[in-house]
Amino acid sequence: MISELFNCDKTSRMSGDERREQIIETAVELFSKNGFSGTTTKKIAEAAGISEAIIFRHFSSKDELYQAILHSKVCEGGEHQFPWEGNSELLAAMERNDDLEVFYQLAVRALEKHQADQDFMRLVFYSALEDHKMARDFVRDFISRLYDFIGSYIEKRQKAGAMRRLNPRIAVRAFMGMLIHHSLNNILWDPERALLDITTETAARNFAEILVNGISTRAA
Repeated sequence: MISELFNCDKTSRMSGDERREQIIETAVELFSKNGFSGTTTKKIAEAAGISEAIIFRHFSSKDELYQAILHSKVCEGGEHQFPWEGNSELLAAMERNDDLEVFYQLAVRALEKHQADQDFMRLVFYSALEDHKMARDFVRDFISRLYDFIGSYIEKRQKAGAMRRLNPRIAVRAFMGMLIHHSLNNILWDPERALLDITTETAARNFAEILVNGISTRAA
């Protein structure tokens, strides 16, 4: 479990510490705009309206604060962190082998999360560009689970003869590539949506169709 990897126990969460949460929220906003190297604890303190000393009461270093952001998002960011958690429509579609609905549910949940937490999306991309450990941790502990989950479904459908024989992770990468590129355009490159202006549901439905039609033996 990802919560185990991050030691998400009740004693470490400090969920009642409003000051700590204020610092994290302010840090996310600044890190997402200026990157890790471009954001100092002094700037975070000024934006939060507190002294720098208060930050260091909660976090021993800027690196620890950066890691706490990921911990907060993964361990404390709500009950349903992955697209299959609490998604009865997805689980039911998987049971009846409704491939189009399975990938639609995966796509729409992912796109909604991207849009709802744009600052965190920017922060993750910044951390990758700066070659910060946080980006690698995020891929290892979060994205890898998406690959495992989606890849295992594709492998099951391949064994049933419904999907073409190919490395399941290639299909996962193609699918996730559509989702990430769409969100990158909407959040970073084309927020006015001059290139393409469609609803999240329309995007999710079409991306699901492209993926399923591309790997389905029936389509072939």
